[in-house]
Amino acid sequence: MEGALAVKAVMIIVIVAHCGAVPTTSPSQEELSKAQEYLSQFFSDVGVSAPGSIWRSSLDSFDGTLRKMQEFFGLEVTGQLDSNTLEVMARPRCGFTDVTRYGHFDGRPKWDKALITYRITLYTPDLRQSDVDATIAKALKLYSDVIPLDFKQIYSGTADIMIVFKARDHGDFAPFDGQSGVLAHAYSPGDGSGGDTHFDDDENWTLTSAGANLFLVAAHEFGHALGLAHSQVQTALMFPTYQYVATEGYKLPRDDRQGVQALYGVRATSAQPTTKPDPNPQPRPEPDPETTSEPPPERCSRNLIFDAVTSIQRNLYFFKDGHFWKRSSSWDGITMTKIQSVWPGISKVDAAYEYKKRSAVIFFEGDHYWGISGNTVLPGYPKPLSDFGFPASVTKVDAAVHVSFTGRTLFFVRNKYWSYNERRGRMDGGYPKFIHRGLPGIGYRVDAAFENRGYLYFTYGSRQTEYHYQRRRAMRTLLNYGWMDCK
Repeated sequence: MEGALAVKAVMIIVIVAHCGAVPTTSPSQEELSKAQEYLSQFFSDVGVSAPGSIWRSSLDSFDGTLRKMQEFFGLEVTGQLDSNTLEVMARPRCGFTDVTRYGHFDGRPKWDKALITYRITLYTPDLRQSDVDATIAKALKLYSDVIPLDFKQIYSGTADIMIVFKARDHGDFAPFDGQSGVLAHAYSPGDGSGGDTHFDDDENWTLTSAGANLFLVAAHEFGHALGLAHSQVQTALMFPTYQYVATEGYKLPRDDRQGVQALYGVRATSAQPTTKPDPNPQPRPEPDPETTSEPPPERCSRNLIFDAVTSIQRNLYFFKDGHFWKRSSSWDGITMTKIQSVWPGISKVDAAYEYKKRSAVIFFEGDHYWGISGNTVLPGYPKPLSDFGFPASVTKVDAAVHVSFTGRTLFFVRNKYWSYNERRGRMDGGYPKFIHRGLPGIGYRVDAAFENRGYLYFTYGSRQTEYHYQRRRAMRTLLNYGWMDCK
């Protein structure tokens, strides 16, 4: 392959949770053969004989290589094929060699441009295409957050990183081996096939701890596509053995961040305004870590005011001051979380609504909006409010709610509201209307709006109105904090 290193990183998973008791002495011939094959594949740079060689002729080489492997994984260096060593050999892992310098490929290949394009040519049937797009974008964002590279998805032509889900032979002389073997592989940066990433479509691709988690596997493989080899740090994303970790709010671990920044540099933060230096600076007190951040909002206050409320997959989300409370559909408690820990890049939600027909949620923040799928921000966002057909005078949406039986979404801005036809993708004629005339009984302004069990709820200040939309009738007035399970 001209212009690119034909280096391949392969994620391997072994479906063996427990092999039973493994003897610490006198390993079986089968265990010896598997161990030699493992060392030959992953530590071949230190002289292990190729698979199929006679065991005794390579015994000395095997002993030394086994010690290298035990040292790499932080095991007790015994040179013996003990149970701990066999357990590590059986773990799910990436198939690239573990004998590399500084966590980079030989020659330190990297991309020599700031914008890297990628294209998914074949999708897995295990997930919706929108979820795959969002997950791939989320995995690449781990890197663009810390290095001066940007990634752009394209939908035709040849991209820098071509991505495909395909089983068995897929045209690169490295056929996949069916379920529960090799998960994926990627090429290091370069021309031609450089950076290309392939996923075995015989696997069960998921966004959870079951099956093969697409986000974690993709993030690891994209590390290889950017020039990272494996790390000896067990908490690193690029550690050879594959294991599931919680993906909500996941950030690139320190070791991986340092490795990729050694290749590309550090992404510059936003410029700070310049000020004239104080000729007589006074010493400043050390900040109190308990008072440097804003305290979380109090959910049981009778004066509680919501920024926004929406349903997301049958659960209710109440947004306030950079946080949200989640109330599950089974009413089994309230949890509070920072918005940015779930949806990085979104610091505040002014309005939100769920459009179930497209399995999407829209968050509004200032003069732009975001598309959300589950815990993932969809690619291509944020977008300007003008996409909905608002006039230039509208720079913020106060509230939004989708009325499912009409197929319309209502947007509230100051003392007026609009009606948006989701199917046609445009505003209905005759709008905006005054809130107190079009929706009598709810007042003149709306802070947040949501639907629950057939009723609409419009909040303003600490109070809300339960509303029967078809009858245009207010049913009762409630306090916001009544949703917060307060005693």
